[in-house]
Amino acid sequence: MKKRDKFSIYYFIGMLVFFSLIDSIFFSGGTTGPKKFSYDEFIHQVDSSKVQRVVIYPDKIVGELKNKNTKDTSESKLQKGPVAPWRLRIKSIEEQINRQFTVNRIPNYSNPELISKLLSKSVGIEGKVESNGFRNFILDWILPFIFFFALWGLIFNKMGPGSPMLNIGKSKAKILAEQPENPVKFTDVAGVDEAVEEVKELVEFLKAPSKYTKLGGKLPKGVLLVGPPGTGKTLLAKAVAGEAGVPFFSLSGSDFVEMFVGVGAARVRDLFREAKTKAPCIIFIDEIDAIGKSRAQNSAYGGGYDERENTLNQLLVEMDGFDAEAGVIIMGATNRPEVLDPALLRPGRFDRQVLVDKPDMKGREAIFKVHTRNLKMDKDVDIKRLAAQTPGFAGAEIANVCNEAAILAVRNGHSTVLMADFEAAIERVIAGLEKKNKIINQKEKKIVAYHESGHAIVGYFTPGADEVQKVSIVPRGIGALGYTLQMPLEDRYLMSKSELLGKIKGLLGGRAAEEIIFGEVSTGASNDLEKTAQLAKNMVTVYGMSKKLPNISLVNRSSPGFLGNPSGLERRSEYLEKLIDEEVKEIINNCYEDAKKILIEKKENLEKMAMILLEKEVISYKEIVDILGPK
Repeated sequence: MKKRDKFSIYYFIGMLVFFSLIDSIFFSGGTTGPKKFSYDEFIHQVDSSKVQRVVIYPDKIVGELKNKNTKDTSESKLQKGPVAPWRLRIKSIEEQINRQFTVNRIPNYSNPELISKLLSKSVGIEGKVESNGFRNFILDWILPFIFFFALWGLIFNKMGPGSPMLNIGKSKAKILAEQPENPVKFTDVAGVDEAVEEVKELVEFLKAPSKYTKLGGKLPKGVLLVGPPGTGKTLLAKAVAGEAGVPFFSLSGSDFVEMFVGVGAARVRDLFREAKTKAPCIIFIDEIDAIGKSRAQNSAYGGGYDERENTLNQLLVEMDGFDAEAGVIIMGATNRPEVLDPALLRPGRFDRQVLVDKPDMKGREAIFKVHTRNLKMDKDVDIKRLAAQTPGFAGAEIANVCNEAAILAVRNGHSTVLMADFEAAIERVIAGLEKKNKIINQKEKKIVAYHESGHAIVGYFTPGADEVQKVSIVPRGIGALGYTLQMPLEDRYLMSKSELLGKIKGLLGGRAAEEIIFGEVSTGASNDLEKTAQLAKNMVTVYGMSKKLPNISLVNRSSPGFLGNPSGLERRSEYLEKLIDEEVKEIINNCYEDAKKILIEKKENLEKMAMILLEKEVISYKEIVDILGPK
């Protein structure tokens, strides 16, 4: 007999016992039932004025006798009830108090003399002319049984096997089918060719492990995918699942974390136990930093309890506790490898770290081709040019650009997606949504026109600055009244001091133009000043590009991490802080003066560009070259 069948029998027996007790207490009247009279004795009780009321049924008479007037009888004590804030009203006690009776043998229940006699003795009469035994059976037995059965079943579902409460320690991993209908393949992943080559070996490990172990080597246990957000780490893991044709356990690091003590560790144990039964397989833990943070940073250090730390400890034990040849490979993904515990990253656990970085121009071109497969594009769309206009874009951002371009094409009534739709989509991703309905008075509009013209002219004539692609005074995004789009002509991985200074001059060109034309400055340069200050400070503290503090790094880490976290600053003396502030101030002041010199020399161009902007609102790259001439 199966375990489930045994449980059903016990469940049924328990239900019978439970309903028997309920019936004996509330429905059967207890051990003391109503007193039974013969008809003659009933008439005698009526003549003696001892009957309180009667209910006349077709086959019987049911009634109550009047209570006795004695003071110390047990019935009067029962009527008073216990001294308590509540009274338990059980039917059997009520019957003893009211002294019910039943007359079973009735010669003629419709005898008018009986009715007259009852009326003369002031007996309350109720008549039940018809009797529906089946209806009474349904109301008295079947419905209560169904109600309590449903209640018991509800409790069983909440607390029994399979319930969330009892399965709280079970793994929440989703198991992808071995042969899904529309699997993600490596051909769907573009721009990260090196990472694809690394994870392709995982598929080979699972399909032909002996190929790699015949020379004495061991299969890797874990592969950690690291990189900025949106670069395709999860997509790459799905491609491994689609290519491998083996069970693929997919879950997030936060799926292990619960408010109950010990749940995370229990879920880790259950995950690995299930994975071993389905080997060869792949376990993919996305955002593994949710449980894998360094234990040295534990806020509960020196006491207290940390559920996340115990979950991490269990994960470390499980990764050590299985044989690599069993065919279980663990993949993890994170944007924050710098916060992970060293024990998690050591060889034998995550043997390999695969960098999934932002794509270069060739990679972006390949990503555009993947995401434009299903788009109806105009023949003039230049994928290579789109790749050049999106430096620093991750795969998810390029996918968003393609989707936005298709939406804009439909909105503008185009039959195909035009190049202009793609360019508008790129601007929307970079600068935000265009707000053409935002009303700006003429004075402010003029200030914005000169401000953006100042950015464009300084950036255009400053060596090393990014190429000016577009200038607009149409409000976009949050608080941006205009923008100047500058992009490098090629991917850059190193920047010289002159190029950094060129960036700062271009950022300060807007404020410099306002001072030259209007004799005062406005609040429109707040974002420019923030970027300027950060660049200048990095030149001094991170890159060592200053006169008084050359070749000195004044931060703990020069790399801010994939999420752009600020570098951890060391404890510095007041003297060093003063020198840093002086150097930053000197860099910014010098760049500001240089920007003003350029604009004073090109004031005629500044006036011309501002007037054209006020008229057209948007100027493209070709128009910028026509206005400013050769560099």
